[in-house]
Amino acid sequence: MTSSRLLVDARDGILTVTLNRPDKLNAIDNELARSLLEVIDRAAQEESVRVLMVRGAGKAFCAGRDITHPATEEDLVLVQAVAKGLVSLAKPVVASVHGWTVGAGLEWMLNADLVIAAESARFRLPEASIGVFVTGGLTATLPAYAGLARAKALMLLGEEFSSTQAQAWGLVWQVVPDADLESTSRRIGAHLASLGTEVASQFKRVLNEVGLSRFDRAIELENEAQRALQEGSNHGRALRAATARDGE
Repeated sequence: MTSSRLLVDARDGILTVTLNRPDKLNAIDNELARSLLEVIDRAAQEESVRVLMVRGAGKAFCAGRDITHPATEEDLVLVQAVAKGLVSLAKPVVASVHGWTVGAGLEWMLNADLVIAAESARFRLPEASIGVFVTGGLTATLPAYAGLARAKALMLLGEEFSSTQAQAWGLVWQVVPDADLESTSRRIGAHLASLGTEVASQFKRVLNEVGLSRFDRAIELENEAQRALQEGSNHGRALRAATARDGE
């Protein structure tokens, strides 16, 4: 993998991947998503990798999809493929988050098995306010971790919330001072790496099969909803353009 979108480091059984678009708050474009898929595949294939850790460079974990470019079908396919890859990976995934963790960035975070958050972490799901649907199997993960009522409020209202609230709602395992985020994440990663590979794999598989039994269906329904909203948006733009021409 040669993309500058990611930094990859392998040490002591932990494959650490850093989202590396700090000038864009690590916003997701297709190159970043494709590169992350390659890293997930590497983690699956290499026996020396026992844990995958995902983090962000600069001032944020991930600000969601890069909205400076129009959304495409490929965007949807790639972001969903990453989510499924993280959940189905037969090895523990740790998300180490700080700063803004928004939209698809938050959705990918919840695809991890354990989340360690810095006190600076701030979360938001703005999709409803900008007329798009959520991705990443969020319609399965967020109700599973936070409850259905809270999931509806967080998605529909899109209000910002803190790391302390995220921990209280079950979205993150531990909140630590920013200065301790890396060391704490490494310590937890090292513990997971010390587990028997088959033990860790079976725990993850069974817990996800029971606790996220509708994850794959959630992905399918999210895709349908996203495409329906996009089609409606395209139709609306075409109608407005036609009306404008008629008025000339």
